Amino acid sequence: MTGIRITIGDRTIDAELADNPTAVDLDSQLPLTLTFRDFNRVEKVAVLPRALTMDGVPPGAKPEVDDIGYYAPSENLVLYYGEVGYWNGIVRIGRLNPDDTAMIRRQPDRFQVTIERAAE
Repeated sequence: MTGIRITIGDRTIDAELADNPTAVDLDSQLPLTLTFRDFNRVEKVAVLPRALTMDGVPPGAKPEVDDIGYYAPSENLVLYYGEVGYWNGIVRIGRLNPDDTAMIRRQPDRFQVTIERAAE
Protein backbone atom coordinates (compact mmCIF):
# COMPACT_ATOMS: atom_id res chain seq x y z
CA MET A 1 0.00 0.00 0.00
CA THR A 2 1.08 3.57 -0.72
CA GLY A 3 0.64 6.23 1.94
CA ILE A 4 -1.19 9.42 1.03
CA ARG A 5 -2.01 12.61 2.89
CA ILE A 6 -5.48 14.15 2.61
CA THR A 7 -5.83 17.80 3.66
CA ILE A 8 -9.23 19.34 4.39
CA GLY A 9 -8.99 22.91 5.64
CA ASP A 10 -6.43 22.90 8.45
CA ARG A 11 -6.73 19.16 9.10
CA THR A 12 -4.47 16.55 7.52
CA ILE A 13 -5.26 12.85 7.67
CA ASP A 14 -3.31 9.82 6.56
CA ALA A 15 -4.74 7.15 4.27
CA GLU A 16 -3.46 4.34 2.07
CA LEU A 17 -3.83 3.48 -1.60
CA ALA A 18 -4.26 -0.14 -2.59
CA ASP A 19 -1.89 -2.09 -4.80
CA ASN A 20 -4.01 -2.25 -7.96
CA PRO A 21 -3.74 -0.59 -11.39
CA THR A 22 -6.49 1.96 -10.70
CA ALA A 23 -4.87 3.13 -7.45
CA VAL A 24 -1.46 3.32 -9.15
CA ASP A 25 -3.02 5.47 -11.88
CA LEU A 26 -4.46 7.83 -9.25
CA ASP A 27 -1.05 8.00 -7.56
CA SER A 28 0.47 9.12 -10.88
CA GLN A 29 -1.85 12.17 -10.85
CA LEU A 30 -0.89 13.34 -7.34
CA PRO A 31 -0.89 15.96 -5.98
CA LEU A 32 -4.52 16.87 -6.69
CA THR A 33 -6.88 19.46 -5.30
CA LEU A 34 -10.51 18.43 -5.79
CA THR A 35 -13.92 19.76 -4.82
CA PHE A 36 -16.13 17.14 -3.16
CA ARG A 37 -19.90 17.05 -2.70
CA ASP A 38 -22.17 14.73 -0.79
CA PHE A 39 -23.94 11.97 -2.71
CA ASN A 40 -26.91 10.09 -1.25
CA ARG A 41 -25.70 10.71 2.32
CA VAL A 42 -23.31 7.76 2.09
CA GLU A 43 -20.33 9.11 0.13
CA LYS A 44 -18.41 12.22 -0.86
CA VAL A 45 -17.55 12.45 -4.57
CA ALA A 46 -15.29 14.57 -6.77
CA VAL A 47 -14.68 14.47 -10.51
CA LEU A 48 -11.08 13.64 -11.40
CA PRO A 49 -9.18 15.54 -14.12
CA ARG A 50 -9.06 12.37 -16.23
CA ALA A 51 -10.38 8.82 -16.15
CA LEU A 52 -8.42 6.16 -14.28
CA THR A 53 -7.57 2.81 -15.82
CA MET A 54 -9.91 -0.10 -15.28
CA ASP A 55 -7.43 -2.61 -16.76
CA GLY A 56 -6.79 -5.58 -14.51
CA VAL A 57 -9.44 -4.85 -11.87
CA PRO A 58 -12.81 -6.52 -11.21
CA PRO A 59 -15.81 -5.01 -13.06
CA GLY A 60 -17.41 -3.88 -9.80
CA ALA A 61 -17.20 -3.91 -6.02
CA LYS A 62 -19.10 -3.50 -2.78
CA PRO A 63 -17.12 -0.81 -0.98
CA GLU A 64 -17.00 -0.70 2.80
CA VAL A 65 -17.29 2.28 5.10
CA ASP A 66 -13.83 3.94 5.23
CA ASP A 67 -12.93 2.88 1.67
CA ILE A 68 -11.58 5.19 -1.00
CA GLY A 69 -13.03 4.24 -4.36
CA TYR A 70 -13.22 5.12 -8.00
CA TYR A 71 -16.55 5.12 -9.85
CA ALA A 72 -15.66 4.76 -13.53
CA PRO A 73 -18.98 5.77 -15.17
CA SER A 74 -18.70 9.33 -13.78
CA GLU A 75 -14.90 9.41 -13.28
CA ASN A 76 -15.41 10.18 -9.58
CA LEU A 77 -13.06 9.71 -6.68
CA VAL A 78 -15.22 8.56 -3.77
CA LEU A 79 -14.79 8.68 0.00
CA TYR A 80 -17.28 6.22 1.53
CA TYR A 81 -18.82 6.87 4.93
CA GLY A 82 -21.95 4.72 4.53
CA GLU A 83 -23.07 1.45 2.97
CA VAL A 84 -23.70 1.57 -0.80
CA GLY A 85 -23.84 -2.08 -1.86
CA TYR A 86 -22.34 -3.62 -4.98
CA TRP A 87 -22.12 -1.54 -8.18
CA ASN A 88 -20.51 -2.23 -11.53
CA GLY A 89 -17.83 0.36 -12.22
CA ILE A 90 -16.64 0.73 -8.62
CA VAL A 91 -13.03 -0.07 -7.79
CA ARG A 92 -11.79 -0.05 -4.21
CA ILE A 93 -8.53 1.89 -4.39
CA GLY A 94 -7.68 2.73 -0.80
CA ARG A 95 -8.59 3.01 2.82
CA LEU A 96 -9.24 5.85 5.26
CA ASN A 97 -8.50 5.67 8.95
CA PRO A 98 -11.89 4.92 10.60
CA ASP A 99 -11.29 7.73 13.10
CA ASP A 100 -11.26 10.26 10.22
CA THR A 101 -14.41 9.11 8.42
CA ALA A 102 -16.79 10.99 10.76
CA MET A 103 -14.97 14.25 9.99
CA ILE A 104 -15.31 13.63 6.26
CA ARG A 105 -19.02 12.85 6.67
CA ARG A 106 -19.57 16.25 8.37
CA GLN A 107 -18.07 18.27 5.51
CA PRO A 108 -20.47 20.54 3.58
CA ASP A 109 -20.97 20.35 -0.17
CA ARG A 110 -18.18 21.84 -2.27
CA PHE A 111 -15.39 21.30 0.26
CA GLN A 112 -11.83 21.37 -1.04
CA VAL A 113 -9.47 18.44 -0.55
CA THR A 114 -5.80 18.21 -1.41
CA ILE A 115 -4.40 14.71 -1.87
CA GLU A 116 -0.67 14.08 -2.07
CA ARG A 117 1.82 11.31 -1.45
CA ALA A 118 2.84 10.93 2.17
CA ALA A 119 6.43 11.73 3.01
CA GLU A 120 8.54 8.59 3.08
